[in-house]
Amino acid sequence: MALPAFAEDGDLPVGLHRASLIEVLNRFGSGSSKRARLSKRLERIYRLAVRTGRLRRFVVFGSFITGEPEPNDVDVFLLMEDSFDVDQTSDELRLLFEHSAAQAYFGASIFWLRRFSSHFQRAGRNRGLA
Repeated sequence: MALPAFAEDGDLPVGLHRASLIEVLNRFGSGSSKRARLSKRLERIYRLAVRTGRLRRFVVFGSFITGEPEPNDVDVFLLMEDSFDVDQTSDELRLLFEHSAAQAYFGASIFWLRRFSSHFQRAGRNRGLA
């Protein structure tokens, strides 16, 4: 499914729009030298996240996916499998999962969460969440 046209304000319409990395890069990675640089960062972050073998979802948000000619940076949310253990990653991969280090090293705002984080649980058993 193709990404929708921008709304009047220059943003994508409200909602989560599924797209491949190639579709995102083709749509938002050109038009200025800054967009080209940011798209290379985004692709690098994606490739590293995939290398963990535990990436569940890769979500791009912020000014990069708007009509803004000179977006500020790349904003990414990584949803990882429950079995993901950041302590078992290489040094470069580990940087993805430390927000301030990722900002300095990759020039991107990266946020992450395990698919169903155990710290929402109590006494070793699962509980409901709303």
